[in-house]
Amino acid sequence: MSDLGDFTDFDGSDDGEGDDAADATAAEVDAGADGDGSASDSTAVDTFDADEADDDFEAMDVTPAGEDRGVGVVSATEGLRISEDGEETELRAYVTVENRSDVRIGKYLLVPYQDEERLFCRITALEYAQEFRADDATEIHARRAMRRGDIDEQDFKFVATLDPVAVLYSEGDDLKRRMTDRVPKPETVVREATDKSEIKTGLKIPEDGVFLGHLSVGGEKVETAAEPPHIDYRLKDDYEDGDPLVFRHTLVAGGTGSGKTHSAKNVLRQYLADDRTYPVEDGSRDVSPGLVMFDPQDEYAQMHDDNPDLDDAFARRLEREGIAYGGVDDTIAFVPKVQGATYATGDHRAEQVEFTIPFSMVQDNPWLIAGANLNGNQYNALQLLLNRFSRDYGADGTYQQFKTFLDDPALREELDETGRVHEATFNAVKRRALGFDGIFDQDARPITERVHEFVRASGVSVVPTYHINNSRTTVTVVLALAALIVDQKLSNDPEHERIKNTPLVLGLDEAHNFLSEVDSVQGEQIIGKFTEAAKQGRKERLGLFLITQDPQDIADPVFKQINSTVVLNLGDDDAISAVNIPANLEQKVPYMEKGQKVVYSPDNSEPVELIGLSKCLTNHE
Repeated sequence: MSDLGDFTDFDGSDDGEGDDAADATAAEVDAGADGDGSASDSTAVDTFDADEADDDFEAMDVTPAGEDRGVGVVSATEGLRISEDGEETELRAYVTVENRSDVRIGKYLLVPYQDEERLFCRITALEYAQEFRADDATEIHARRAMRRGDIDEQDFKFVATLDPVAVLYSEGDDLKRRMTDRVPKPETVVREATDKSEIKTGLKIPEDGVFLGHLSVGGEKVETAAEPPHIDYRLKDDYEDGDPLVFRHTLVAGGTGSGKTHSAKNVLRQYLADDRTYPVEDGSRDVSPGLVMFDPQDEYAQMHDDNPDLDDAFARRLEREGIAYGGVDDTIAFVPKVQGATYATGDHRAEQVEFTIPFSMVQDNPWLIAGANLNGNQYNALQLLLNRFSRDYGADGTYQQFKTFLDDPALREELDETGRVHEATFNAVKRRALGFDGIFDQDARPITERVHEFVRASGVSVVPTYHINNSRTTVTVVLALAALIVDQKLSNDPEHERIKNTPLVLGLDEAHNFLSEVDSVQGEQIIGKFTEAAKQGRKERLGLFLITQDPQDIADPVFKQINSTVVLNLGDDDAISAVNIPANLEQKVPYMEKGQKVVYSPDNSEPVELIGLSKCLTNHE
């Protein structure tokens, strides 16, 4: 390959021959300009009068008329089509040079129609295309660019692919949206969406409701001309447009260090706002919701205390946006009394109340002592034995009495001879029912006698299990209390009216440890109970609030009942796939910083990115 050398000093000369030829040509031109060809007129060029030339030509104003507006225009170069099949839609916009640095994938744009309607869009792709038929992948182009030190993109087209979200139109004083049914005209000016009302309407974000965070694109908050400039994202929380989404259930998924607990506390604090109430079933009155939170890491009792880092300026900003903040005075830590475990903490100032699980609760929920390996035959035998025990010892029979009951050889022989329970089955049930000595009937008041304390309107009841070292014990305690709430909510003849008539948010941290799909009778019973509770949540004013770092382990029947999914940073591919969010947002999840989140709530809004508050609304250590 020949060496191109350095062309920057090229002056167009070649041993003087070029100069001679140029001089000769100039002379000929000068000579031809004179009618008689006289050489004496060859100096005419030297006597050219610029002022005289100005008199012959009129000066033109080259200043462009008007001012540039928007970020570009709709382009029909490769087609312009709106289709019911989204994959056949072709909507692209040419972006002008001065706007190119500010355009990002995910940004929201508006394309006006000829009337008052406008098309609300989202940028889904960006690309450079050649303006002219030229090859810029050459040595000359590359070396010129390398020496110039800047980038000249005048010769390239910058094109944004747009996804039409909705058509915005006015009806009286209200701004409304409908599905995309019109195609904009070519060369229509495209502008960035900066009006809060237009963006909220375009994305179907409610004006009021439970605050989750601020709308963002690519990790940056969306700015508007309003004050405050950011767009608050809220979940519907009234019955005008359907059921409050708290009773359609929420899942918060995020890995370690993603800000999962911080975000969960901030959302839960909104449900405990002073002015938030829901009507009871008969509609006779409105009642503030209560929160029952199962806490494996001893973090949620801190909601009793204010956040000392929340300064006055931040508090005023929260008040302007209508965001509830501050510790909840009515927060009680209900500590399960378990053999060999002592609860001691200095992380919160909430009241601590001990309780025990009475064995009588097992009568209605045999699966509490069934164990994961009990098959259907054995489970039926366990139910029969519990019924027999209740008949012999009464409703207040203890776990120790049940063990004595199982030790009776006459009972085993009787059931075997009558064919009701085979001896081997009896022995299998007995083995699996042992080992619960440290859980039931401990030296504390039974939770069934503390229901009025445990479930309170506007109150927070936290059940810490951090001090319990045995996972089997932890699961038994949590599921026993959850079953108590669910059973009373679903009952037509409840024993505890307080539970039935109080709107409740049932929070379950590390939910994958309790609601995983296990191939056993116990697993089927647990999942069946929670699935039914989720289905009836809207009617019974019961909302599940599940928090997990392993969403893929949540049983599918329960997962299908979740309406609002909040996804923070997740690094596991299986976990990301399990949350079932749109593909364009799914790919962002592994790169999200602490506090960034994706919200997918089909009955509330379009899927969006959010940034949560930088400070926790209650204490969080």
